[in-house]
Amino acid sequence: MSYYYDKKPDSKSNESEVFIKINNQPYKFITDSGVFSKRGLDFGTRTLLELLDLDKIKGRVLDFGCGYGPIGIYVSKNTDAVVDMIDINERSIKLAIKNAKINKVKVNIFASDKYSNINSKYDFIITNPPIRVGKKVLYEILFKAKEYLNAKGQMWLVIHKDQGAKTVVRDLKLEYDVEIVGKKKGFYVICAIKCWQIDTILLKS
Repeated sequence: MSYYYDKKPDSKSNESEVFIKINNQPYKFITDSGVFSKRGLDFGTRTLLELLDLDKIKGRVLDFGCGYGPIGIYVSKNTDAVVDMIDINERSIKLAIKNAKINKVKVNIFASDKYSNINSKYDFIITNPPIRVGKKVLYEILFKAKEYLNAKGQMWLVIHKDQGAKTVVRDLKLEYDVEIVGKKKGFYVICAIKCWQIDTILLKS
């Protein structure tokens, strides 16, 4: 059995179209088996996007674990930011490229196993992280993010309370300035801001 966070899903491809609205804006996406939330926009991602402060998003943005593309495409559609979108899942990457064209946005989409192919720094990293990879890999994703954020850069994520949201918030506070932006049906939308001390420490090391 393969999972949406595998590089090459072994499930048979079966593409379908989904039509959704995000903040009353219509979007069309092509989804497929072997990718996250293939039947449409999941509630966690919707909650994250609805609570994003689009007026403050600028500069360079990374959609980490983009799946078939709703986060990066939505951000690109509604801001002037330069948006990069990454995923380890090769099927997701192909879908995201198709969906960017369908929704008429210019984004940079490429495969990456976590941050392996990242050579830039970002003002924002936005993610509905792959919880099922396990805590060790999840924390590697969340804490290594600061190495790819500019000073005062922000990581926005969504996680359900039953998936350890309170623990994640507690642990993120060890290395980030953390704000719970909002909660809805158990989902926590979290903004983790890179502390300026991190850059100072790196410069001295």
